[in-house]
Amino acid sequence: MNFYERHILPPLLNFAMGQKQLQPFRERVIASATGDVLELGIGSGLNLPYYSSNVRSVTGVEPSAELLKMAEQVIDRAVVPVELLKASAEDLPMESASFDTVVTTWTLCTIPNAHMALQEARRVLRPGGTLLFVEHGRAPEANVARWQDRLDHVWGCIAGGCHLNRQIDALITDAGFDVQLLHHHRIPGPRTHTYLYEGQARPL
Repeated sequence: MNFYERHILPPLLNFAMGQKQLQPFRERVIASATGDVLELGIGSGLNLPYYSSNVRSVTGVEPSAELLKMAEQVIDRAVVPVELLKASAEDLPMESASFDTVVTTWTLCTIPNAHMALQEARRVLRPGGTLLFVEHGRAPEANVARWQDRLDHVWGCIAGGCHLNRQIDALITDAGFDVQLLHHHRIPGPRTHTYLYEGQARPL
């Protein structure tokens, strides 16, 4: 990991993902979480204030030590017990059927092998468990999608491996989930970066 990834990128991500326009999405997604929750890519802990007493515990995994340090500073904003682990979503250090809810917010774009991470999420969910997600991804307009493909590599180098062109609903279904609720949104900003997928899925 180079200087940029250690010292520049983490505060940039915290600033970018802390925008007010993203808060309603976080609030809605987290409001549906229940029981024991696993949050993939917990980052700097921006979701922690939104967990309610419907949740027994939150376990957050994150590969970046720098972002985990930021999350540690906001644990006290959560009303539920929180455990933070430095780990990869592609190889979760948890037993199968350990969680009632898995949460992913603006995370699947960055995980190198998102399919493997989603299969791991499916493995650790208990029967009847739920995957809650809000992600940016591939736009439905052909001209925008072409620009996403063109910009994807360069953007990934700048934004810590973030991909612009992943079709989130297809990733989730291909990993063995049934998408039961799906909404699409556009938020202000470049059209290549601002097409959102929000929803819920259950393991098949």
